[in-house]
Amino acid sequence: MEAEKVEKKRRKEQEAVEQMIRLYCRGNRHSRDRGKLCPECQELLDYARARSERCPFMENKTFCNNCKVHCYKPEMRKKIRAVMRYSGPRMLLHRPGLALWHVICSKREEKKE
Repeated sequence: MEAEKVEKKRRKEQEAVEQMIRLYCRGNRHSRDRGKLCPECQELLDYARARSERCPFMENKTFCNNCKVHCYKPEMRKKIRAVMRYSGPRMLLHRPGLALWHVICSKREEKKE
């Protein structure tokens, strides 16, 4: 049962990251094909998924920015930060459910500390 809960959490986090990367790629006109990511954004998405799949802390953390161990390589961490800065505020318009879920989870995490 606990493994199912962790897996569901992992998928939800991956969905949020994917939506943010898609919003960033489209908003910065990286790709001309609607629905497709440019090679650089696809590489970042694949990297983020791989990091999430191997995360040993998924059971206890909410999001990577709340994690004590940062497993992203410096170059990829810089890229994902740019995506988050751009997409974070825009998620309220494009994916309000995911944005609200992220805010609620982040606030819960703050209360734990």
